[in-house]
Amino acid sequence: ANKEKAEKVASLDKGTMVQIDAAVPVAEKPLLADTDLNHNKQGLEKDADNLKMQENAAHQANLQQLCRICGVSFKTDRYKRSHPVHGPVDSETQGLLRKKEKRATSWPDLIAKVFKIDVRGDIDTIHPTRFCYNCWSIIQRKFSNAPCEVYFPRNSTMDWKSHSPNCTVCYTARRGVKRKNQPSNLQLGKRLKIIAERARKTKGVKKQVQVNNKNLMKKIANCKKIHLSTKLLAVDYPADFVKSISCQVCEHILADPVETTCSHLFCRTCILKCLKVMGSYCPSCRYPCFPTDLVSPVKSFLNILNSLAVRCPVKECDEEVLLGKYCHHLSSHKEVKRKEIYTHVNKGGRPRQHLLSLTRRAQKHRLRELKLQVKAFAEKEEGGDIKAVCLTLFLLALRARNEHRQADELEAIMQGKGSGLHPAVCLAIRVNTFLSCSQYHKMYRTVKAITGRQIFQPLHALRTAEKALLPGYHPFEWKPPLKNVSTNTEVGIIDGLSGLPHSVDDYPVDTISKRFRYDAALVSALMDMEEDILEGMKAQDLDDYLNGPFTVVVKESCDGMGDVSEKHGSGPAVPEKAVRFSFTLMNISIAHGNENVRIFEEVKPNSELCCKPLCLMLADESDHETLTAILSPLIAERETMKSSVLLLEMGGILRTFKFIFRGTGYDEKLVREVEGLEASGSTYICTLCDATRLEASQNLVFHSITRSHAENLERYEVWRSNPYNESVDELRDRVKGVSAKPFIETVPSIDALHCDIGNAAEFYKIFQFEIGEVYKNPDISKEERKRWQSTLDKHLRKKMNLKPIMRMNGNFARKLMTKETVEAVCELIKCEERHEALRELMDLYLKMKPVWRSSCPAKECPELVCQYSFNSQRFAELLSTKFKYRYEGKITNYFHKTLAHVPEIIERDGSIGAWASEGNESGNKLFRRF
Repeated sequence: ANKEKAEKVASLDKGTMVQIDAAVPVAEKPLLADTDLNHNKQGLEKDADNLKMQENAAHQANLQQLCRICGVSFKTDRYKRSHPVHGPVDSETQGLLRKKEKRATSWPDLIAKVFKIDVRGDIDTIHPTRFCYNCWSIIQRKFSNAPCEVYFPRNSTMDWKSHSPNCTVCYTARRGVKRKNQPSNLQLGKRLKIIAERARKTKGVKKQVQVNNKNLMKKIANCKKIHLSTKLLAVDYPADFVKSISCQVCEHILADPVETTCSHLFCRTCILKCLKVMGSYCPSCRYPCFPTDLVSPVKSFLNILNSLAVRCPVKECDEEVLLGKYCHHLSSHKEVKRKEIYTHVNKGGRPRQHLLSLTRRAQKHRLRELKLQVKAFAEKEEGGDIKAVCLTLFLLALRARNEHRQADELEAIMQGKGSGLHPAVCLAIRVNTFLSCSQYHKMYRTVKAITGRQIFQPLHALRTAEKALLPGYHPFEWKPPLKNVSTNTEVGIIDGLSGLPHSVDDYPVDTISKRFRYDAALVSALMDMEEDILEGMKAQDLDDYLNGPFTVVVKESCDGMGDVSEKHGSGPAVPEKAVRFSFTLMNISIAHGNENVRIFEEVKPNSELCCKPLCLMLADESDHETLTAILSPLIAERETMKSSVLLLEMGGILRTFKFIFRGTGYDEKLVREVEGLEASGSTYICTLCDATRLEASQNLVFHSITRSHAENLERYEVWRSNPYNESVDELRDRVKGVSAKPFIETVPSIDALHCDIGNAAEFYKIFQFEIGEVYKNPDISKEERKRWQSTLDKHLRKKMNLKPIMRMNGNFARKLMTKETVEAVCELIKCEERHEALRELMDLYLKMKPVWRSSCPAKECPELVCQYSFNSQRFAELLSTKFKYRYEGKITNYFHKTLAHVPEIIERDGSIGAWASEGNESGNKLFRRF
C-alpha cells in the first residue's frame, strides 16, 4: 500500500513530500485503500500549497529584516536605523546634495550612483525593501569627497534570489547566523582605523620650519575676526578651487585681494603686515616683493570671487549671500544691532527715537547744530558747497566701513556719471551684440526688476540717442545752394525710390531701397570725426580758429551681394540680391600758406567701421535699369556738391569744406556696368587702357592709362549717333568697347581685393595644367581637366588644409598664394624644370603683391616698389616662355592690370590697397548679419 501511494503522488513537489514524510513517522502512516486515494491526494496537495504560502510569507518577513544592499540583519545592526529603498531622500542627505549642487529626490538614483545597483525593478518577494544605516553612511561619505571603496568594497553587494528549499535567507533567520561573506560593522570599523592609520603614515608631515613659518604669518596677520573662513562657503567646492580663492597667508577667503609680481594672491592687509614684519619678499615663494608691486587681480577673477555664495556667520541668520554683497548684508545686521543697543539718557518723557525713524521735520530739528557747523565749514573752506562736503563725509563713512560698492556708486553720482549707462552706450551694446528691439527690451526689464535700478536705458532713449548719430541731426548750409536739393537739413533715412514713379511710368519696380541724402551723410561723418580734425590741427601747430577751406577726399564703393533672401517671414517679393553703395572719408587737408597741410588721414581705410553706408537696394547689380533709376539721384547730388562749398559749425566756429570724390571701390564687373563698357569677356580687356586681349598678350608690360569718364561719354555719343556711318565692327573699334551710357564717374584704377582673387584663380588653373603636363600635350578634354582639379583639391586639403570651394574667395586666395602651396603642388609634378619655373613665378608674384595690396607702399615696402618694374618684366617673360601654352595670344584681365598699370597708379595715387573695396565687402557681412 505504501509503495502504491508513493507511485500515485510522485507528481507532488519533491520538497513538500520530503517535509511531509519527515513530519509523519513511518509507524503512524496509515495504509490507504484504493477508494480513498483520490480524496487523500487532494488533501495532500492542499496541505502542500498551504505550506508553500506559509514559507513564502516567512521568507518575505525575513527579507524585511535584511539590508537591500549589503544583506546585513537589522537585528545585529547597533544603530537600529533603516531607510526605505523606494522612499524620499532624508533632509540630512538633501542638505549634503545641495552643498554639492546636485539634485535627487528619491533613493534609487543615489543607490544606483553609489553602489551600481538598480533597485527600480525590485520585487517584494525577492528583494528587501529597506537598507541599513551603514549603507546610508556610505552614501553620505560618497558625497563628502571620501572614496567609496574604502568603506564598501564593490564585491560586497548582495545577490538576491527567489525562495527555494536551500534558501540562505530563511536558513540564516532560523539559525541566527550572519552571512560569511558580509563583514560586521565592528570589522568595518577596524578596517577603517587601519586604512586611516596607513594614510597618515604614507602622507608624511611637512618640515617643522615651514609649519612654524606659516603659524608665524597667521599670527602676524591676526585677521580671524575680520576675514571670512573658507568653511563659510555655502557650496562644497573642490579643494584646489578653495585654495585658489584663499589668502596664502591667513588661508581665509580673499578680502580686497592683491596680486604680487610672482602671481600669488593675498588679502591686502595680510600681505602688507607680512612685508612690514618679515621683509620685502613674497611669503609663498620668497621672490622679492614690495608694497608698490601689489596690483589688483584681473576683473574676471574678481567677478568669480564676488559671485561665491557664503553663509552669514551672524547667529540666528542662516541667509546665504554673494561675497560681493556680504558687506552690505553685514551692515544691515549692524544697523539692527545699533537700533537695539541705542539708548540715550534723557530726562524722563518718552524714549528717544533713532534718527532714521524720525520725520523729516524732527530730523532737521535734531541735526540743526551740525548743519550750522557744516555750513560754516563749507563757506570757509569750500566756497559754500554744502552738498560736496556732505557727500564727501558720506563717502568717507562708507569707505571706513568697507562698503566699497556703495561708495563707488556714490562717487559715480558725484562725478555726474550716475549708476546707469548712457543711452549711446546702451545703443552700442544692442548693435554690437546683434540684439533685436524686443530682445533688448526683455533684457532691460529683467535687469531693472532684479537690481531695482535702471542700469540699461529704455528703447525710446536709445532711439533719441540714435538720432544724434544718424544723418539729419546737425544743421549745415551750402554756398551756392545745391541744385535740385532741398535746403532742409533734418533729413534721415529716405526711400530710395522717392520721385521715381513721376519720371518713369511704365517701368515696373520690384525692389526696396533706402538711402541717406548724400550731403547729410557727409556732414554726419565729418561731425563724428570732429575731435580727430581738431586734434590734427593742434598736431600741425595750426590755430583752432582757422575756418578753411578744408579739402575732404572721399572714396566711393559699390558692390553687389547675393543670397539675401528672407529665411522666414512673408515680406514683399523682391530679388534675393542686394547692392550697397558706401563712402569713406580718406583724408582731410587745409591750405595754409603756399602748401596743403594734411590734418587727418584714415589709418584703416579698409575697415567696415569707417565705411559709411549711403544707399541700399534689394536689386541685382546686373539690372542696369534699376541700378540707374535708384543711383541717379544720388549721383546728381554728388555732381552738384563738386561745385559748391559746405558751411558747417565745428568746434564753435563756422568752417568751410570742399569735397573731392574718387570712385575706386568697385570690382571690374561693376566698373564696366556703370562706365558703359562691354562685359569682362570683351576683346577690350582693360578698364584703364584701350588694349585688346591680343595686344595685351603680345605686349605684357608697356601700357599707360588712357580711359576716363569724359572720354567714355564722348565715345557713347559716337556709338549712339554713328556720325561716320560705319559698320558695327568699325564703330566698335572706334569706341573701344563702349556700348552704353556711363552714369557714374569712376577713377581708372585696380581693386586690390578682386585683383588678388582673380590672380589666385589663374594660379589655381596653372597648377592644374602643370599636374596634367599640358605644356607637352595642349589638346585636353573636359574630363581630364576635372580629374586634375580633383587631384589638386585632395592634395591641397591633405597638405595645406585647404578645403575645395565652388568659387574663389579672399581667404582661399590668401592661403593659396604662398611658397608652401607651390612646394605642395610640386610634389604632384614630375619634371624638375617645371618645379623651378613654378617656384620663380610664385616668388615674383609674392614680391609684386605687397605693392598693390598695402595701404602705403612707400612706407611699408619701399624696396619692392623700386623693384616692381623689373619683377613685372621677368614675370611677363616667364608667362610668354615657360607658360606659353596658356598665354599665347591671350591673357587674363587682372594679370594685364597687375603687370602693366600698377606703377602708374602708385605714382598717381600713392597707393592701390587703401582705395580698394575691402571695407565695403566687410560691411556686406555686417549687413547680411543684421
